[in-house]
Amino acid sequence: MTAEEYYQQGNEYRRQGDWQHAINCYMEATAIDPHSPAREAQKMLEDILNFYNKDAYNP
Repeated sequence: MTAEEYYQQGNEYRRQGDWQHAINCYMEATAIDPHSPAREAQKMLEDILNFYNKDAYNP
């Protein structure tokens, strides 16, 4: 898969509320393309999870 495909798949997981799979897809996308918008999406999702539920998510 391409970085764009991983990014889009991550967005779909995020819309479904599957945060861990979304983050995994974003990580794959940034591994392929460090300049992918997935990097910012991953950071925003991690910030949201850390803010709202520190016990449920440990990066």
